[in-house]
Amino acid sequence: MHYYSLSNPNETTNFAQAVVNGIAPDRGLYFPSEIPRLPASFFDKIEEMDVHEMALTAIQAFVGDEIPKEELERIVKTTLDFEFPVVAVEDQIGSLELFHGPTLAFKDVGARFMAQCLGYFNKQNSTQKVTVLVATSGDTGGAVANGFFGVEGIEVVILYPKGKVSKVQEQQLTTLGQNITALEVDGVFDDCQDMVKTAFLDSEITNQRTLTSANSINVARWLPQMLYYFLAYRQLKHKNKPLVVAVPSGNFGNICAGMIAQQMGLPIDHFVAATNVNDAVPAYLESGNYQAVKTTPTISNAMDVGDPSNFVRIQKIYGNDFENLSQHLSGYRFTDEETRTAMQHIHTSSGYVADPHGAVGYLGLKKYLENHPDKYGIFLETAHPVKFLTTVEETLGTKVELPQRIQDLLEKEKQSTPISNYEDLKRFLLA
Repeated sequence: MHYYSLSNPNETTNFAQAVVNGIAPDRGLYFPSEIPRLPASFFDKIEEMDVHEMALTAIQAFVGDEIPKEELERIVKTTLDFEFPVVAVEDQIGSLELFHGPTLAFKDVGARFMAQCLGYFNKQNSTQKVTVLVATSGDTGGAVANGFFGVEGIEVVILYPKGKVSKVQEQQLTTLGQNITALEVDGVFDDCQDMVKTAFLDSEITNQRTLTSANSINVARWLPQMLYYFLAYRQLKHKNKPLVVAVPSGNFGNICAGMIAQQMGLPIDHFVAATNVNDAVPAYLESGNYQAVKTTPTISNAMDVGDPSNFVRIQKIYGNDFENLSQHLSGYRFTDEETRTAMQHIHTSSGYVADPHGAVGYLGLKKYLENHPDKYGIFLETAHPVKFLTTVEETLGTKVELPQRIQDLLEKEKQSTPISNYEDLKRFLLA
């Protein structure tokens, strides 16, 4: 499998270099040269397949022979060593829980898969030292810190916006130490993301360090997220209804991976992109004109992204054809007030505790199903409610029990370095 830059189709590389580089030299995102189609027989018997066998078959074509099958099988088993249950919330609605991993967030899968792949490539080139440079709006930082913690030959530098992540999220990315460094940015997520992208193009830095990114711009972080959709369909196939998936969306990597799964033949009828007031994509789906928006802080902070990087990949999947994309994707925006009301409704009607991001996904799904009552829908519950403890408890008027690992985490000492601009980041990387 080859990958090419979406800014220049002639800028090509293989899977290993796409992972190590993170982003193409021209700052374009890498995209697979082809999307393999799985045979109908795969889906006919998917519910009978072992989870790891199913996942290996889905991801292997994107890796090719650059990782031996036995090693890739080990990586898949290590990555998917926890549950991904679909929990019934209403008659026609379920929650796909993606928070049962080590950092209680959906990004554990992509971070672990990428860490394992990069660790393998580093073993093949033991003289190469790699700096993983990543921006986070919340959960990416903790997942990356956990996934890469202690991986030999790899240093991790995480940029996060000061005061705009939850306490649990901040503790997860600032308390590990060793090869993990957290930089606290005086700004918003888009500032962090711009700094990371600029560093990749700064020859003064890249001449001294091999940089890669663990944001969803990296193919090894982005593509494994397709497995969520295979796991969901495997559990819901028996319902024999068209499947709609609503995804709380920030940088749009998760929903984009689901669309890759659909292109591979996975029977997903429709996608719903549910956002908070940072609504660049829902606005585009209404007008046909894409405009980045100024980032506004919300209670669903992991989606506080005004210019989602992965949307260019989504446009490519559907041939940069607005009408084609509109047939497969609906988009809706919701305010904090609507999000809180949805959290209360879900809890009152079913006893289910949704975090703010899951609640936004639920709202988007309900909106779409109003005119499509014959379909079955799931929303992605992307983080455990304890990661947004204050918001959840204040909204629901109830206490959420803290897992022991979170209690222990909150007692650890935060270690971070404040920075204000790109020059601060550059000085840090060159030091």
